Amino acid sequence: MARILPLEMVRITEAAALAAAKLMGRGDEDSADEAAVEAMRTKFNDVKIRGRVVIGEGERDEAPMLYIGEIVGKGGPDAPEIDIAVDPLEGTKLTARGANGALAVMAMGQRDKLLHAPDTYMLKLVVGQDCAGTLDLRDSLTENLLRIAERKRMPVTDLTVCMLDRPRHHGYMDECRALGTRIRLISDGDVSGALATCRWSSPIDVLIGIGGAPEGVLAACAIRAMGGDMQARLHFRNDEEIERAKEMGMDDPHKILTLTDLAGGDDVLFAGTGVTDGDFLKGVRFHTKGATSESVVMRSKTKTIRWVRTEHDFSAQTDSQENAS
Repeated sequence: MARILPLEMVRITEAAALAAAKLMGRGDEDSADEAAVEAMRTKFNDVKIRGRVVIGEGERDEAPMLYIGEIVGKGGPDAPEIDIAVDPLEGTKLTARGANGALAVMAMGQRDKLLHAPDTYMLKLVVGQDCAGTLDLRDSLTENLLRIAERKRMPVTDLTVCMLDRPRHHGYMDECRALGTRIRLISDGDVSGALATCRWSSPIDVLIGIGGAPEGVLAACAIRAMGGDMQARLHFRNDEEIERAKEMGMDDPHKILTLTDLAGGDDVLFAGTGVTDGDFLKGVRFHTKGATSESVVMRSKTKTIRWVRTEHDFSAQTDSQENAS
């Protein structure tokens, strides 16, 4: 994929983050999400790609834009064909409450290489680069944690396991407490939790739990670039979702998915911008002339991770619009 795309992706996630951040703490999840979606969709019009949304805001009859199957980008005969996964606001509740950890994220991959699955739940198990190859979802969490601790050459009691604070995870909490491992519960936003496992400076060693499948694919794209490892399995809510997965081309909807099943191909790109402060990225800061944002962009082919701090001058944007009119 073209080298210019990573910067274009940052511009897209920045637009979504800025739009959502304006509504931080107002208690209105829908308005924050709608603002991020509209800003991200509009920004796609500036990018010279033939993009197809494979992970988005839902099916076409559920979402007015960035729906699964929507074609985005300027197009053109020489524009690359790319599959796109988006979550314009990963952490709508966090943003509405003014809580930490909300992100605007997206990923790009080669055509037909990102998992195409219905908007359902997914069981995820994620570790960083030093523990790649230790995961097996056929085993219990206890067995996986013992292997991870052995690979890290540290007591299992020193591991920190991250999971969403949900009743469905009480069994995992019990296993961790029986082993004596540390637990970090998060209220929402398991993409940032998954990414944190791959940073050497992070206090999180493992992410486990059932969260959104779209977020799982997005996390997998970043984890490929960061050298980590991940296994997953779709967690369906009903038979209709299973049939939908089969219609989308999944021969075995209950298959254990590896990192390359989720995000395959020779080259995968990931970009994210902080909306509110988090362990991974700082949130948007508004000031007299505009705002400051912090983003990250990654590429699996080159294993590069770039941190981008941007100063947005709103007065300059206003002047440009007035001159254009």
